[in-house]
Amino acid sequence: MTVAAVAPRSPAAAAGLAAGDRIVAVNGHPLRDAIDFQFHAGDERLDLTIERAGVVAGPMRLHRRGPGLGLDLAPPRPGDIATCANKCVFCFIHQLPKGMRRSLYVKDDDFRLSFLHGNYITLSDLDEASFERIIEQRLSPLYVSVHATDPELRHALLGRPRHSAEILPRLERLAKAGIRMHAQIVLCPDLNDGEHLARTVHELAPLHPHVATTAIVPVGLTRHRQRLPALRSLTPDEARALVTTADRWQGRWLGELGSRFVFLADEIYLLAGLPLPSAAAYEGFSIAEDGIGLVRRFEDSFNRSNARRKRRAGGDVVTVVTGELFAPRLRALLARGGFEPAAIRVAAVPNDFFGPAIGVAGLLTGRDIQRHLARQSELGRAVLVPAVAVRDGDGIFLDDLTPADLARDLGVPVKVVQPTPGALLRAIRDS
Repeated sequence: MTVAAVAPRSPAAAAGLAAGDRIVAVNGHPLRDAIDFQFHAGDERLDLTIERAGVVAGPMRLHRRGPGLGLDLAPPRPGDIATCANKCVFCFIHQLPKGMRRSLYVKDDDFRLSFLHGNYITLSDLDEASFERIIEQRLSPLYVSVHATDPELRHALLGRPRHSAEILPRLERLAKAGIRMHAQIVLCPDLNDGEHLARTVHELAPLHPHVATTAIVPVGLTRHRQRLPALRSLTPDEARALVTTADRWQGRWLGELGSRFVFLADEIYLLAGLPLPSAAAYEGFSIAEDGIGLVRRFEDSFNRSNARRKRRAGGDVVTVVTGELFAPRLRALLARGGFEPAAIRVAAVPNDFFGPAIGVAGLLTGRDIQRHLARQSELGRAVLVPAVAVRDGDGIFLDDLTPADLARDLGVPVKVVQPTPGALLRAIRDS
């Protein structure tokens, strides 16, 4: 494992570690990846074998002083990631146009990234050695793309791979070993909805609490689906019916399992035009990164933060960028919070790049934002762009434009704002 950074005055710095060092072994245990490092680096005293400038040296002794070691490990290189051999009929990566940055086309199906970062995996490519390692090192929780428990239907949804796609035996094996999992169903109307969806959630429920949650998220369809299977999006009527069904399931399992167990993506409530569940109904927001409860958490936190802010009179116009799906709720939230619509303008940017079926802010491109805002009569003193629309590290949009490019084209400052209420309120105040 390569050391990316070392914090000053940390145990790693005291031991002499430096950025660029490769940690080869910990206490005599060879390392394959960051998980091995975490697994073997729990002792108070660590003897590290390192490679520096091509020369192996050690042991380098490190004494732990608290939970952290003060070092960051470099992420795995694309060639080190286990990729997906399936050709799922709804795969978002297959719907990307050509010519985008190479990293966007990596289809990972790596249990290590599932454990470390919450990436969803199918388990269909998992070999025996990987199963044994998950169980031995207690790699929990894992995030599993289930989609359907019917073996034939799941095989079709995964693009009819050569290997078996049956999921329940794999989940049962991990459950018996005490591995905690979060299941996901990408809902494709006319394929795995209706009775198929009911079968899936009812066959997963007996695996609770090891299968802790089941998330139902709507399929995302871009305009770039040439030569791909015909699919359609969920309709508002179907979304409303699904909310009613999920409410019934949650009531049953809350009584039987002590958990609501099944959770719907925020997109489904927004599409249905129905109120979001209360914060308590999300049971700790354990799968918020999958779009389950993010809106509820944001709105509740906004109300708390806004109640504490100091009001100031007047103020110039600020433009806040978001996707078409969340824009109506953000406008209402700001209005209830005492912000004048004429002063804080919410720009609901249509997604021309991916198509009208994609309404989330995280998939907006720089050119779509530029094109939409260029038609506005007044942008005000600043344009606030959500950080989910740019890449971590370098702040570049999906189409490789930068906020600086956007500011140059629009003639106003462009600020990237973290997707938290506090950050948004501070950006509005300070812009």
